[in-house]
Amino acid sequence: MASHNQEHLSTEIVNQGIADSGPYAGSLSFSVRVRRGLPDFLNSVNLKYVKLGYGYLISHGFYFLTAPVVLVIFGAQIGKLTWDDFCLKCDLMNALFMMGLLSLILYIHLDLKPRSTYLVDFACYRPPDELKTSKEKFIELARKSGNFDDAAIEFQQRVLKNSGIGDETYLPKAIFRAGHRTTLKDGREEAAMVMFGAVSELIAATKIKIKDIRILIVNCGILNTTPSLSAMLVNHFKLGHYVQSFNLGGMGCAAGVIAIDLARDLLNVYRGSYALVVSTEAVSYSWYSGKDIHMLLPNCFFRMGAAAMLLSNCHLDRWRSKYELKQLVRTHKGMDNRSFQSILLKEDGEEKQGLSVSKDVVEVGSHALKDNITTLGPLVLPFSEQLHFFTTLLFHNSKPYIPNYKLAFEHVCILATSKQVLDEIQKNLELTEEYMEASRRTLERFGNTSSSSIWYELSYLEANRRVKRGDRIWQIAFGSGFKCNSVVWKALRNVGSPKHSPWFEN
Repeated sequence: MASHNQEHLSTEIVNQGIADSGPYAGSLSFSVRVRRGLPDFLNSVNLKYVKLGYGYLISHGFYFLTAPVVLVIFGAQIGKLTWDDFCLKCDLMNALFMMGLLSLILYIHLDLKPRSTYLVDFACYRPPDELKTSKEKFIELARKSGNFDDAAIEFQQRVLKNSGIGDETYLPKAIFRAGHRTTLKDGREEAAMVMFGAVSELIAATKIKIKDIRILIVNCGILNTTPSLSAMLVNHFKLGHYVQSFNLGGMGCAAGVIAIDLARDLLNVYRGSYALVVSTEAVSYSWYSGKDIHMLLPNCFFRMGAAAMLLSNCHLDRWRSKYELKQLVRTHKGMDNRSFQSILLKEDGEEKQGLSVSKDVVEVGSHALKDNITTLGPLVLPFSEQLHFFTTLLFHNSKPYIPNYKLAFEHVCILATSKQVLDEIQKNLELTEEYMEASRRTLERFGNTSSSSIWYELSYLEANRRVKRGDRIWQIAFGSGFKCNSVVWKALRNVGSPKHSPWFEN
């Protein structure tokens, strides 16, 4: 337990220039800066989450364990029957027993077997070019707005330099207006632009009829209005009165996977229908115009964007769908106070609202990620890797063997938060640059678009023709709470380059 609670620190030597006074005047001066680093979470394994993963595996495999047993019993009973049993002189008891077994098998197959959930298609919105904001332009507009003092400008400039964000990301114009205080109208207008744009592209790509959409789920962390964002979509696209509408708010960047989980459950209730999931964040409404350093960080990373996904669990939709949902694992660390308070929407001393990001966020996030992948492992890893892991765990006192997760997936899409976080995750999971390419390119081109980031990453893989039939894609998202969620998709066919993509120039 001592190693689990140990604080992981990293050091950095900072050149402070030539000292002007004191005993070392005229000499170079250096200082050592100590920072919290991402723990090497693969060197420790919490057996509670290993057990949880195998619990999921056993529960999911119930059908596959019971169906063969029933088939054997049914086959044995069939073997007892002769031709006379099928004549008018048949043994009534045997015939009834056979019909009962047949009904039981059909019931298990149709009702107990978990239905596959298919991702028919998805679309990511690309804002208009006039909203492109380079890092240099960002600082220029921030300075002209008069909302930030010199220290705040210098801090944002320093963060942007090492953020991994490029010069073509998108920001709403309203946030830089001099003396302008972001209003609910600004948030609504931004949400309408990105949501309507993504859904319109998805409808055009799938040619889905509006009346066939029975389930609508929208997730947006900060902006929660009345009527809701989901109601805005119902009104704009004229969805039917029978639509089951849900609006998830305040759940952070990990809410996109939660929305997929909810859609899967609802599809099992409303079978034969389609679920529309929309993931977005309103940058204008979460924009901070004060001086608190911890609340300025989100300004540097969050950018405009939205993704729309169409899901179905109808067997007939398999042929036209791109992906099949294989696993979904959610981890919540909200019972721990440091995790709960690591990302917090609040007001500063001047009553200016913004997201406060704790200095502990990297550390608590790493523990959530460790627990999540420990739970996911038994569901996705090859048997040989799991056997090696348990053999080492049972018969050796040294640190346990860490399975090679690259054997479980062909592609990995990690939420594009920041260059530092991506670097640390790559190091700890021992991922190659090829696995990290989609996440890094998305961060550079679009910035952190919150819960929709993992969909821009999958869109990047499609645009570059990387996804082949049978490929497994692992999407990892984390956010306030603190939460870490994983979803695994399997490609049902070779996914060619789409006609429309945010990665293609118009």
